Amino acid sequence: MTTCQLTAPRGLGTGRLRRMVRGRGVLAFAGTVVAVAVLAALFAPLLAPYDPDAVDPTAVYQGSSAAHWLGTDDAGRDLLSRLLHGARPSLLAPAAVTLTAGLGGTILAVSAAWLGGWYDRLVSTLLDVIFGFPGLVLAVVAAAVFGAGLRVAVLTLSLAYLPYIGRVVRSAALRERNLPYVSALRMLGMSGGRICLLHLTPNLLPLVLVQVATSFGYALLDVAAFSFIGLGAQPPTAEWGLMVANGSNGILAGRAEQSLYAGAVIVVFVIACNLLGNGLSRRLLGEGR
Repeated sequence: MTTCQLTAPRGLGTGRLRRMVRGRGVLAFAGTVVAVAVLAALFAPLLAPYDPDAVDPTAVYQGSSAAHWLGTDDAGRDLLSRLLHGARPSLLAPAAVTLTAGLGGTILAVSAAWLGGWYDRLVSTLLDVIFGFPGLVLAVVAAAVFGAGLRVAVLTLSLAYLPYIGRVVRSAALRERNLPYVSALRMLGMSGGRICLLHLTPNLLPLVLVQVATSFGYALLDVAAFSFIGLGAQPPTAEWGLMVANGSNGILAGRAEQSLYAGAVIVVFVIACNLLGNGLSRRLLGEGR
């Protein structure tokens, strides 16, 4: 006598459900971290309990207390206030880098894929040459020529990040250009410029968004490193990379709070950007299913 066994359809397996829930949870966590950092940058003057540059010689290296939740630094400045105010330059600089690189890389990639020929070879060679130079090296050279500051860091890092977005988008644009709908639009008499602007580029925007989100964390890390070596934000500016550098002297004295808190914020934000980029890649591009 045989018995019948009922099995659940494969498409409704609990493993897939767990992966979906876990994927949404990671994406929600990453988005929450980024949103909190952005809100801190926007509302720092309202949230910070003290002036971030207010020096108090009587409160040097104080620990956590009701007056100073995260303690104070070597000049008696409130660390929580400096972290909140430091979010603005720490986020604006990499945002400018990734947006500039994203816009410039997309324009170069789409135009190269559409025009082809010598122009495509020129753009590809240019991107390969820039890709061969580390962003920090370019920024150091630019700082030596034009002087230190976040503006110089933003300009040079924007140039350095062009290949990271341009090369990926160009490959996708070449595939998109050969799709049937592009040939149909050309047969209808639509100009190449309108096809690129109204159809080709919008179809590539999800890929550009994923690249920008992923690159944002690395750009923040590069900007912070630039400030750490003294060529980015200058004292007494509250900026996360500069806070790590300013707190390095206190580490030997057993007062690592300033470097520790600022470094932890940088690490958490970079990880969140990577997770956000991976999550957007699965959602928008259908990767990793």
